[in-house]
Amino acid sequence: MTVVGNSPSTVPAQTADRLQTLLADVQRVRQRSQWICQHLETEDFGVQPMPDASPPKWHLAHTNWFFETFLIKRFLPAKPVFHPDFEHLFNSYYNGVGEPYPRDKRGNLSRPTVAQIMSYRAFVDEGLCDLIAAPMSEENQQIIRQLLELGLHHEQQHQELLLTDIKYNLGHNPLYPPFIDTTALSCSHAPPQSALSFIDYDPGLVEIGAMPGFCFDNEMPRHKVYLTAFSLANRLVTNAEFQAFMEDGGYHRPELWLSEGWSQRQQQGRDHPLYWRQQDGVWFEYRLDGLYPLVANAPVVHVSGYESAAFAAWSSARLPTEFEWEFAASFEQDLGGNFAEQNLLHPQPQRDGHAQMFGDVWEWTSSHYGPYPGYQSLPGVLGEYNGKFMSSQWVLRGGSCATPQNHIRASYRNFFYPKDTWQFSGIRLARNP
Repeated sequence: MTVVGNSPSTVPAQTADRLQTLLADVQRVRQRSQWICQHLETEDFGVQPMPDASPPKWHLAHTNWFFETFLIKRFLPAKPVFHPDFEHLFNSYYNGVGEPYPRDKRGNLSRPTVAQIMSYRAFVDEGLCDLIAAPMSEENQQIIRQLLELGLHHEQQHQELLLTDIKYNLGHNPLYPPFIDTTALSCSHAPPQSALSFIDYDPGLVEIGAMPGFCFDNEMPRHKVYLTAFSLANRLVTNAEFQAFMEDGGYHRPELWLSEGWSQRQQQGRDHPLYWRQQDGVWFEYRLDGLYPLVANAPVVHVSGYESAAFAAWSSARLPTEFEWEFAASFEQDLGGNFAEQNLLHPQPQRDGHAQMFGDVWEWTSSHYGPYPGYQSLPGVLGEYNGKFMSSQWVLRGGSCATPQNHIRASYRNFFYPKDTWQFSGIRLARNP
């Protein structure tokens, strides 16, 4: 009999049932990761065309490593590790448990094979079942429950990264191969988008941060923020609106751009969103279902923070702060946007009466990613999860068409460098009244 922790005492039956339910949730999430990868060819699993886009094989192994490192090795010490070198190969950035393999060299790992990675996942799935079945103290039960829940949400984060990285890999193949067949083409038949309008919000003291329930440490503590009066757009910026910015020379007008953004634009020479391609004077867009004519009334996507800020300046507007966004989102009762579960995997035009606050695209804010007043990172090595990244990045809100729906909430803070474009990122305008 395997004993978890120092005490052989068992937890109450109700508590054990909660653990079983949570394990079933974890298993469903992990099956989704493998479902995503079922649409890949073997040759796709090891591709890494840029340092930020990891190979699909690495994502599958890393999420596995997370459960093995922080749960199985800790609470089932008698269970042998699957492979002694995997702790190094599939550690992302947790220096507290050893030196990670260089991020920009993940594409060099032709071995272990895809088959070995799948065996590794089966091994960890078995270990999680053994862990839940083992007697444990009440104290360890609570720790295990928290780590299982964190691991579940960590894997959901990587499911989105899987899709964004796969899109980058395939979208830079001159064949523009489809990843999956979807019904996203239906958006081309949607009615014209309603005129952009703004909703006014009065000034006042508001509460920002996570409500009771699961959240990441960077969403806490809940605290008060004073907001001056502001206005927020009733919908996302569309492809047609962004194209008008391009046709008005938006990419060639330095007065619209932040200094670092202008320098990057000059270095790259790119004058259109990441996956737009022009053929015979017609704009096309690469989606996960292939290369198709640009849908004018669909939200613009894969634009950087710098591109978004330049568009906002051109529009005589600005990007919202993350606190303005969260306050406005708190009035939204409908979280039923276009999320990963729909398997459209591309932003869709606005539905009548739907503000698109959640789903479709991550919305850039003007807020720099930093800690809230009174912030405390997770104890131990897991303190590296969020806190170490609170520098030089911007906050995005709302989730995207690649985000699992039960993974998002109004207080969720995503963060990327303002130069980044390969995420499903888009634009919502704000302005001063």
